[in-house]
Amino acid sequence: MRRPFKAAAPTKDGPRSNRDIRVPRVQLIDAEGQNRGDVSINDALLLAEEAGLDLVEISPNAVPPVVKILDLGKLKYANQKKAAEARKNQKVIEIKEIKMRPNIDSHDYETKMKAVRRFFEEGDKVKLT
Repeated sequence: MRRPFKAAAPTKDGPRSNRDIRVPRVQLIDAEGQNRGDVSINDALLLAEEAGLDLVEISPNAVPPVVKILDLGKLKYANQKKAAEARKNQKVIEIKEIKMRPNIDSHDYETKMKAVRRFFEEGDKVKLT
């Protein structure tokens, strides 16, 4: 008898938002950036609904957790843009390898050393084996 297929539970990335926030009281920052202080989660959700925005958990480890009223879609888009920019600016370190044998001729040695100097000038790392 075969077991039924169980799909893995979907993983949620990003900050908790709206009804996913499960604490009784939160520190609320409204859409204009004003600190509203310590309010109940129900009042914060009501204010977010009235503004037509989402309630997003900014600092979950604070006591009480800090939440902000903002557009969750815009926040995710900004985070994706930031990650894409970081990936684009990330430099890949390339290691060039030069192989030397014990019975290498002097001209071959000089040619390989020229290549090593050129790699250093280009900013690459060189491994001599």
